[in-house]
Amino acid sequence: MNLVERDEQESELERIWSECGAGKGSVVLLEGSGGSGKTELLHQAAERARRGGGLVLHAGCSPAESALPFGVLGQLFSSVPAVEGPLARLQAPNSPLAAEAAPHDPARGAVAIGPQLALLLNEVTATLLELSAANPVFIGVDTVRHADAQSLACLLYLVRRTGAARVMAVLTDDTAAHRSPFRTELLDQPHTRRVPLAPLAEAEITALLARQLERDEAERLAGEFHTLSGGNLLLLRALLEDHLACGGVRKDGYGRAVLRQLGRLEEPVTAVARALAVLGSAEAPDRLARLAGVDDGAVETALRTLGSVGLVAGLTFRHDIVRQAVLDDLAPEDRTTLRLAAAALLHEQGCPPRAIAPLLIEADRPDGAWSVRVLSEAAEQELLAGRPQHAVAALEAALRAPVGSGAERAAIESRLIQVRRLFDPATAERHLTALTTAARAGELAPARTLDLVRQLLWQGRTAEAGELLDRLRTARPEAHSEAAALLEDTEKWLAWTHPTLARRTPRPTGQGRPAALLADALVNGRAHEAVGQAHQVLKDRGPSYDLSWPEEPALLALGVLLCTDSPDAAAWCDRLLREGHTPYSPTWMAMLSAMRSEAALRLGDLTGAADHAQQALNHIHPAAWGVAVGGPLGSLVLATTRMGHYDEAGAYLTHAVPKHMFDTRYGLHYLHARGQYHLLTGHPHAALADFLACGDRMRAWGIDVPGVVPWRTSAAEAWLALGNREQAARLSYDQLGRPGTNGARPRAAALRTLAVGGPVARRPQMLSEALDLYERCGDRYEQIRVLGDLATTYHELGDNRRARTHVRRARHLVGMCGAASLSEELFSFPDDAEEQPSPAGAGFGDGALLTGSERRVAALAVSGYTNREIAAKLFITPSTVEQHLTRVYRKLGVRCRKDLPVELATSVTEAVAGQGA
Repeated sequence: MNLVERDEQESELERIWSECGAGKGSVVLLEGSGGSGKTELLHQAAERARRGGGLVLHAGCSPAESALPFGVLGQLFSSVPAVEGPLARLQAPNSPLAAEAAPHDPARGAVAIGPQLALLLNEVTATLLELSAANPVFIGVDTVRHADAQSLACLLYLVRRTGAARVMAVLTDDTAAHRSPFRTELLDQPHTRRVPLAPLAEAEITALLARQLERDEAERLAGEFHTLSGGNLLLLRALLEDHLACGGVRKDGYGRAVLRQLGRLEEPVTAVARALAVLGSAEAPDRLARLAGVDDGAVETALRTLGSVGLVAGLTFRHDIVRQAVLDDLAPEDRTTLRLAAAALLHEQGCPPRAIAPLLIEADRPDGAWSVRVLSEAAEQELLAGRPQHAVAALEAALRAPVGSGAERAAIESRLIQVRRLFDPATAERHLTALTTAARAGELAPARTLDLVRQLLWQGRTAEAGELLDRLRTARPEAHSEAAALLEDTEKWLAWTHPTLARRTPRPTGQGRPAALLADALVNGRAHEAVGQAHQVLKDRGPSYDLSWPEEPALLALGVLLCTDSPDAAAWCDRLLREGHTPYSPTWMAMLSAMRSEAALRLGDLTGAADHAQQALNHIHPAAWGVAVGGPLGSLVLATTRMGHYDEAGAYLTHAVPKHMFDTRYGLHYLHARGQYHLLTGHPHAALADFLACGDRMRAWGIDVPGVVPWRTSAAEAWLALGNREQAARLSYDQLGRPGTNGARPRAAALRTLAVGGPVARRPQMLSEALDLYERCGDRYEQIRVLGDLATTYHELGDNRRARTHVRRARHLVGMCGAASLSEELFSFPDDAEEQPSPAGAGFGDGALLTGSERRVAALAVSGYTNREIAAKLFITPSTVEQHLTRVYRKLGVRCRKDLPVELATSVTEAVAGQGA
């Protein structure tokens, strides 16, 4: 088969062989880098000579036989009977001819031929010339630089005498081969020709690929293949095989070809290649030379050689598979030794820890205290760079080092847990037992012990966390010390999240870290006083890789905004989700998504709540959530229940949850959601049990404050479903009388349950106030329920016009929040076509009196948007919205937004689009 990619060289060899047949002898030096196709061209030329009737003499040289005198010469003439006698004398044991042809200068390979050897070679030459008279002779010597010195001397003797004979000699050698007396004298012969084999250009690579691929594909791949191979034929063929096999680059294909190339190189070159594979770059030649154990000049030569065979481009390997193949060719022990030597060398030269750490990690057994320091510093730098997985690898390697005290190792493992928690809290659990043992032995600092307490609580290991807390409390850290402040802050955090372990520690208002102050405000029902501080915490939030629980202040601040029905709670969640975290943390994103789900629930956005809760459980697996899973799982159950997806909600309730979850605030959210599921699916007794269980826990824990879960009004609804209006009223009045119940949501819920369970005549007033309160906090789901109650009430009072108006408004809101569980009741409400005429001014016909701006504001108001939301959508101020609504009320002859004709509720998209008109 012809080498299409070497057509020019093949034609040249064929032409020279033709001249040889005409009596013109030639010597061809076929030069090229390893893998350039020299050997294949030589074999094809020999086969062509054999088919043409020529006598073919062939020898292959190797470093292993370079010390065997006359070894190559013996290969060449072993098939020529006429020279058996002289050949036998040359290769005879203890032949004096070998000593006569001993090199005068072994370093240069120079050989002087003595009289006896000259006579013998003259005899061989005469025989060869006699044979060539009958048939042309083809002599092929592959990789001539590895031939023994005696054979090289004899070859020169023969070459000098074959210029006018029908003898063609083809010798292959590497382009980068060392210059030698043999090479110099060979090239000085007038009938010697050099035939170089340069690396293939991109056009030639295209032609090579087009033999097996479509032309378009060949042209598309040629550039990439040229980059990966440097035009080396051996590597190109391996790349093509890989592409045909899998469409990519394989370690078994391309990587094996790399090792074939490496095996052809001299030891100093392979030593430099291994050092380069460990260091990754040759930008510091002196460092490469020290690691390879060669001088600077040898490094330059080696890099040039590696470049010529297509392995190196510039200062690095052409592909990571090349680097990995070179490393894999080393024995594991040698690989580890080389990496540790490289790490020590970089440390000695003052390189940054991030450059040294990968070598120590790959070595798998860091050595010396310096390596632990380097790995710990590198971990912190990786965190700053937003790469927590790399930080984990560095810290794990530091733990494998056989040095350091118990306290030092405990500090490293503590930091490792903190970092692991950022992206997979479940993986942190494997370290908790060892770290707890270290804490019991006094090897863990108070700050790290408190962090361990949080980790144990996250995993539901309450007993161990309580034991460590008691140890810290008993130790009584010095007043005003950092340890004392951390312990007091932790107590306040515990009172909000894990109240069963909390020990109340009074502290003057205004002291402590922001997270502790926010938690204290939530526990004591003073969230409304901390709204400003919550906003400041969220505004000041920045990169916080050095905190053990970086998300806690922001989450508590969002908790304050949610508990106070702050209108921008959802917006803050969205902003933080967009901003992400430094370093990126799936745990942080999961917890933010859970908060966003709760915010959506409080706005009556059931579809959004379900989506965000599901995202929270997707960011980290439910099993990795620990006891905190009650937050997102409770939101998911509540959202799907209110959407009417009862089977889906029931399936979520079958998920296993940690039993210690019910000893935390997260368990309250789960219990309340489960109670709502039972209530809406017709199981009021089970619902009541869950709501009362929430109440029992909240009272016992001292967090019976508005904003956690509305257990009283939910239990009142369950009592109403059971027909016990007295118990429902008692709980509702109790809710109204609770300290801190001055927010819109708890008061609205209590008014609604009182109204539903009370006399019909008193309902409109209380329900109207509840509707106003729910509109203020923007909860569309609760607005629908109150509108439905108002519709029922007015129907019972005989005011069907108002009943139908409220039903229509409720139906419109159902579509906006996805409350399918309420739609059936609303759409089955009687809608008498013989409606009495509306009062003057209340009909939609008078809507023509409204200006475009007034119509847009009115449409959004009827759709249930708050004044602040209307202002944001229309890009006006809230006061402008109020002015527009006042004029709308006057023109239509109504008193408030709930009396606006529902027909005004055009689509929100239409209303907002009209803003640009």
